[in-house]
Amino acid sequence: MPFQHPEEIGYGYVIERYVTRKDPDHPRYLELRSGRVLRPGWPHAERFAHHLIDDAATITDAELEALLAYEWRSRLTAGWLIGVGRRATFRERIGDLLLASEFCFSGSAYCFALARFGTHADAEILTAYLDRYLPRTDLRYDQPAALGALLRLDAHLGTHHADRFTQPDGLWDQWVNALAHLRDDPAYAPAERRRSTDLQCEFANGWRRL
Repeated sequence: MPFQHPEEIGYGYVIERYVTRKDPDHPRYLELRSGRVLRPGWPHAERFAHHLIDDAATITDAELEALLAYEWRSRLTAGWLIGVGRRATFRERIGDLLLASEFCFSGSAYCFALARFGTHADAEILTAYLDRYLPRTDLRYDQPAALGALLRLDAHLGTHHADRFTQPDGLWDQWVNALAHLRDDPAYAPAERRRSTDLQCEFANGWRRL
């Protein structure tokens, strides 16, 4: 897919405004990447969430497109803003980027966005991703995030898309077990993957205010 710096199309300001802004003491993309925003006890969680929610409501579609056309930091941030704002018009764009898996880290944000959209169409995209990348036991991409998002959608929609991946000795077990040190890691249990996505969605609704 095309790779273009936002400056080339007159949107150079979006990096500083949305991606590298310090909130509170590290660039936003770094806080989103680290997952610190989801950890209990982080004192800046509520403020960070409010700022992210505000930006998700005000950023324009053109600004989001400028971010999605650039590198992983801007795509990661754009994915979160799209998910928080439930900009479902970006479903196809997000799906294409997820399946292409051009950059590290940004795919988890696409999975989050699809979980937030919450429809059967989003489940189909996640299913297609897992069909493509779980058999690739040599690739450690965004399989955990995709499974977590799909499990959340199954619970929301009353569907069972994830069942064939999570059955004993199925594709998920094969992918996890391909690396010996992951075989008994509780972080890779399907229930934990869904819990991670649930925390992201709770955060997007304004942290612990539900």
